[in-house]
Amino acid sequence: MPRLLAATWKEILLLIRDRSGLLLLFAMPAVLVLVITLVQDNVTRPLTGNGLDVVFVDEDQGLMGQRMATALSDARGLVLQRTLDGAPPTPAQAIDAAVRGRIQVAVVIPAGTTAAALNSARHRAADLLGMTPEENAPTPVPGKVAVYFDPAMLGPMRSAASQMVDMMVRALEMELQASTVSEMLSEKLNRELGELLGPMAPAFGPSIDLTRPAAPLLQITADPNAADPVVPMPDAVQHNVPAWSLFGMFFIVLPLAGGCIKERLTGVQYRLLSLPVPYLLLVMGKMLAYMGVCLVQAALIVCIGKWVLPLLGVPPFQLSATPPAALALITLCAMLAATSYGVLLGTALRSYEQAAMFGPLSVVIAAALGGIMVPVFAMPQAMQRLSRLSPLSWAQDAYLDLFVRGGDMGSVAGNALALSLFALGCLAAAWVVFRRRLHTGAHLSETA
Repeated sequence: MPRLLAATWKEILLLIRDRSGLLLLFAMPAVLVLVITLVQDNVTRPLTGNGLDVVFVDEDQGLMGQRMATALSDARGLVLQRTLDGAPPTPAQAIDAAVRGRIQVAVVIPAGTTAAALNSARHRAADLLGMTPEENAPTPVPGKVAVYFDPAMLGPMRSAASQMVDMMVRALEMELQASTVSEMLSEKLNRELGELLGPMAPAFGPSIDLTRPAAPLLQITADPNAADPVVPMPDAVQHNVPAWSLFGMFFIVLPLAGGCIKERLTGVQYRLLSLPVPYLLLVMGKMLAYMGVCLVQAALIVCIGKWVLPLLGVPPFQLSATPPAALALITLCAMLAATSYGVLLGTALRSYEQAAMFGPLSVVIAAALGGIMVPVFAMPQAMQRLSRLSPLSWAQDAYLDLFVRGGDMGSVAGNALALSLFALGCLAAAWVVFRRRLHTGAHLSETA
């Protein structure tokens, strides 16, 4: 144990002396989590509960405008606004605000929309019931609901908002058509009863109501036993805090591999091996020192997510409901995987230039595939299958299990095992390379 502590302390001293490199290890993930979380939060905010801003202009002042305003205010994912700059906007002002990107959606109900819709509904009801259209009735012209979008709005968000407005319009149309048919059918039956029975006709004829019932006939639920069947999507904070913590952990492969290569090229490693110190102990000392760096990195980014991001208008990162044992397990396995990969690169690569090129490049590729930069659910199917090859994907998926899906130790055990096996594989490969180089005398040519 004293020799292991001495090897660890040696690595800590080397890290402290490289102040610029140490600063980079902490500053880079901290800046990335701030910038990318703010950007992604602005983009994904409408999809994760806060909603799209919708400016509504009702020039009709009739039934359709009233029902449309109610439907927009009740819709999940839309935030209804009746004013711009503190005053009710004109249609031109609402359209200009959408075109210029001040708001995401503008909905305009032109004057005469209700009258046009009622006229069309009565013509359709007359055709359905075999009745003659009313005299002097105008030719039916469809009412119009104008919808305008911010040109910079993402395609999926535009499509979702367009479908929501279209469903509202169709629901109002069916309700208006049903009420019109009910009214005209009742009138027709009462008239025909009067003609058939004459004075014997009842004073009040039958009344038929075909409008939508108050209680739904069918109810949609994802899980009848769940209190809340809606599983929330991870917001920008829930995704980016663990994601960039992992990226910072794996990015230490550069100083770790560089340190291993420097020791080998300068002969320090072989002078250490001449002492009664096994190679495995030296490796464990390096890993413990860099695992400490990883832990401080993760703590720093969690603190940023919990206290700094809320100051910038982003929801705070929550840890209260996370099982501590499961969180500690997956963090430990992620740190082991990152440091083991660094040891492998430091053992297998022959120069610091190779480590400086291959190490960061491999980590960036693994991060891109693993859902660190872009969530896995937003990737094409082929990319989602490839993401399972990245150890960062295993760790990120385990963190999402804990922070978003309410997971426990059992839900992260599989990913923790995969990360542990990856770490063991890297260490085994590093040992094979080290023994082969030692037996072939390759280290002599490197240090010469």
